[in-house]
Amino acid sequence: MIEIDHLTKRFGPIMAVDDISFDVARGEVVGFLGPNGAGKSTTMKMATGFMRPTLGTARICEFDVLEDPVDVKQRIGYLPEGAPMWPDMTSAAFLKFIARVRGFDGSEAVDRIRTAIDKTQLAGVLEQPIDTLSKGYKRRVGLAQALLHDPEVLILDEPTDGLDPNQKHEVRELILGMAGEKAIVVSTHILEEVEAVCSRAVIIANGRIVADSTPEELLSRAPDHNSVTIRTSDPEAIKTALAGVDGVAEVHDIKENWLRVRPTAGSVVADAVGVALREKGAPIDELHVERARLDDVFRQITAKG
Repeated sequence: MIEIDHLTKRFGPIMAVDDISFDVARGEVVGFLGPNGAGKSTTMKMATGFMRPTLGTARICEFDVLEDPVDVKQRIGYLPEGAPMWPDMTSAAFLKFIARVRGFDGSEAVDRIRTAIDKTQLAGVLEQPIDTLSKGYKRRVGLAQALLHDPEVLILDEPTDGLDPNQKHEVRELILGMAGEKAIVVSTHILEEVEAVCSRAVIIANGRIVADSTPEELLSRAPDHNSVTIRTSDPEAIKTALAGVDGVAEVHDIKENWLRVRPTAGSVVADAVGVALREKGAPIDELHVERARLDDVFRQITAKG
């Protein structure tokens, strides 16, 4: 559905995007991540035909953004950074305008506008000028225009920017509800959003892709992911009990009476650790399974990139 094919963008001597390629299939929600200035928004602008690449191209539903720009735009719902809109228009007038731009009129336009309003919960602000709306409501108006024509492909740049926690949850549920029928790219700085809605994450740094994996695979890169921490009155008994247990890479002291059991790469050892400690009768006061944080992995990966 989305093919990013060696996209490259230079601004004079600055290489903003450096030979990026990846695909997105129907049913995938791909998180597109990177530090500020990494090239995320520039890549999305080129993928939608908003900005011409220096080299490479993108294809949307097999239509080339350079050769078939109108066909591409008919199939994309795009929420750009900042979602520029006419500030003196009301939300209702803006969505009516978008419907006309998309070629809808009469009852079809009314139905599509109503559906977009319902999905983004805009009914309470339809007659307000966009300039008077909060940042969160402006973002929801921008999302409504991206959804209005029920596109096959959604490219969303920071879709929950400015939303409160309840509104973020609603937008994430909306994205998940559409995921089975569309190919969706979500650029975000909110890494919990990636775990909540994305089936895959593409991370860029300095204009290049530095990771392309599922969120769980990214978490597994953290050395302490799925490690087990144990508080005990007898650390040596714990170490003896866990010697040779499959999947245990090492057992080391954290502080007095606290140990960390680190698994081998990709292993989940909590069950095996519990069984071994029970069999040996080793004294346990507390046991916790640790889960890595995606933002820690993100910093680790982008620092290398």
